[in-house]
Amino acid sequence: MKILFVTPEALPFVKTGGLGDVACALPCALAALGVEIRLLIPGYPSVLDQLRGARAVAELPDLPGRAHLVRGSGEDGITVYAIDCPALYARPGNPYLGPDGNDWPDNHLRFGALGRVAAFWPDPAWRPDIVHGNDWQSGLAAAYLALGGRPRPATVFTIHNLAYQGLFPRSVLAELGLPPESFSIEGLEYYGQVGFLKAGLWYADKLTTVSPTYAEEIQHEPLGFGLQGLLRGRAGDLVGILNGVDTRLWDPAADPHLPARYDSERLGEKARAKEALRRELALAEAPGPLAVAVTRLTEQKGMDLVLGALPAILADGGTLAVLGAGDAALEAAFADAARGAPGRVAVRLGYDEALSHRLQGGGDIVLVPSRFEPCGLTQMYGLRYGTLPLVRRTGGLADTVEDGKTGFVFSAPTVEAFVDAWTRARTAFASPRLWQEMQHRAMRVDVSWRRSAERYLALYRDLAPG
Repeated sequence: MKILFVTPEALPFVKTGGLGDVACALPCALAALGVEIRLLIPGYPSVLDQLRGARAVAELPDLPGRAHLVRGSGEDGITVYAIDCPALYARPGNPYLGPDGNDWPDNHLRFGALGRVAAFWPDPAWRPDIVHGNDWQSGLAAAYLALGGRPRPATVFTIHNLAYQGLFPRSVLAELGLPPESFSIEGLEYYGQVGFLKAGLWYADKLTTVSPTYAEEIQHEPLGFGLQGLLRGRAGDLVGILNGVDTRLWDPAADPHLPARYDSERLGEKARAKEALRRELALAEAPGPLAVAVTRLTEQKGMDLVLGALPAILADGGTLAVLGAGDAALEAAFADAARGAPGRVAVRLGYDEALSHRLQGGGDIVLVPSRFEPCGLTQMYGLRYGTLPLVRRTGGLADTVEDGKTGFVFSAPTVEAFVDAWTRARTAFASPRLWQEMQHRAMRVDVSWRRSAERYLALYRDLAPG
């Protein structure tokens, strides 16, 4: 079975969020099950620089300038195709945003090209049985295939976050080579705009999203974002498959980023990792738990709730370490909090992969109080590292954390509910025996990709039997 996995990002080439992790780990897990899976990704400079054994396999005359499809491989040996089109992708920094922080004005062409190449596949030496698109950037692949009027591979479209829809003016339809009749409610039209994500939802043969609870939530307001009717209508084709984590990269017993490595039978070494983290971040010793957060600093991630609860955390003997970036107002507020409570609050703005591992290794509690969370990986890293998650009951957080057993769960998106969960966590932390029992239970949870990859394989077999 041959699968073309279409994605706008993938580790180690480029990552802005959880999709980058998924697009690395899931193909590896599927390959281990015998699937012949290959990635298609835009040829950003970071991709072309890291692609091993790259060579051009086809010209792409429909794209601007001189463009080729390049084939190579990643560090894991998975075959990777990159769209080498300097006119679209040879730009510095973020793959979606310009230096001014706004979307690139030609993103409809940049990611329309991703869908077009996937649909009008140019490599004669290899043909996919299934095209598997991910998020709005690949949504047009299913549309081009469905509207092509010819024998075609089956299509799967995965929603990683329904809030990001890829909306553009109707005027781009002709630029994208899409027929006028596709601009309808029974097509890719979304409230008068061209919707890349809507295209994937309408035209793909099967839909998946990244947790069972999120699959239910997006069929209703407010998390349906105007698409809940379409999703309810396609409920028979929609399945929630929980993400996993790459257990090769996230393993406290072998993590090269940790100053002390440990497993569930050597939790004393975790205390050494905590002490090293405390020194690194200039945090004072304290009687309460060290809470960590590795996240975007946005209200969606519930980081305003963390700020509101901070006085209670500190009054309870807790300390806080935050790594992330996001809304300017929240960045400033967390920086002010760190200045106002030296030795109690540490904030690092930006992203640092190695530090994110040390925070999971050295923290006691990982905070994930999201207002909505399609799946979430941070809480899974916490489970694996014995850093008990404190989460809101939504999406994949609800599916992965058991209240009072492997972590702490609250429901209402309020400071009061967050503080109540914190108080329960602080009480459990004060009982070393109970805390260690919860850590052992958390570290036994299977957060690998194995079972989820098997569910994707079953889905592929239903679409391409034999």
